[in-house]
Amino acid sequence: MTANELIKKVFFFEILQGLALTFKHMVSPSVTRQYPTEKREPVPGSRGLHALVRDSATGKEKCVGCGLCAAMCPSQCIHIYTSEGDDHKKVVDRYEVEVLRCVFCALCVEACPFGALALSEVFEYSGYTREEFYYTKERLLENWDKNMAGEKGRVYFEKFWRPKAVDFAAPGPVKSEAKSEERKSV
Repeated sequence: MTANELIKKVFFFEILQGLALTFKHMVSPSVTRQYPTEKREPVPGSRGLHALVRDSATGKEKCVGCGLCAAMCPSQCIHIYTSEGDDHKKVVDRYEVEVLRCVFCALCVEACPFGALALSEVFEYSGYTREEFYYTKERLLENWDKNMAGEKGRVYFEKFWRPKAVDFAAPGPVKSEAKSEERKSV
C-alpha cells in the first residue's frame, strides 16, 4: 500500500468527495417542474385515455363488437355487450372500460382488426369516485371527438397502428435465389 492510498483511507477521501457533491447540489436550483403552471407537451403515440374511433365518413363508431380487444386484455377491464340488429348483424349496445384496472399495455388496440379503439395522448385526468373512471361507450366516443378526431386521428393510425397491409406483402426473392436465377439465364 502506497502512502497516497493510506492517506485516502485515513481521511475518507471518497466519502468527502460524495459529501462535496451532495452539498454542491443542495445549493443549486431545483429542476422540478411546477405542475399546474408548467405542463409538458404530450408525447406522440403515448398511451393515455381510451377512445372509441368514429368513422370520419359516416360518423358512426367503427366497433363491430367482435370482442377481440376484451379477450386480449390482460387485466380484463373491457366489457362489451352486443345484440342482434334488424339486418342480423351485431350491434354494440354497451362498450365499457374500467380505467382504474387498465395497465395501458395497448394490446386491445393491436388486437382490434377494424382500428376501432385508440389510446389518446390525454394522460391528465382525475376524479373523486370510482364511477368517474368507468368509461361508457358514449364517453369513449366523446374522447375521440374531443382529443383525436380529424387529422390527428388519421396520423395516429398511420404512424402507430399495426399491423398494416405492407406487413403482409409477399417477400421478394432471396439474394441467393436471385443469383442462381442470373446464372441460369447466362
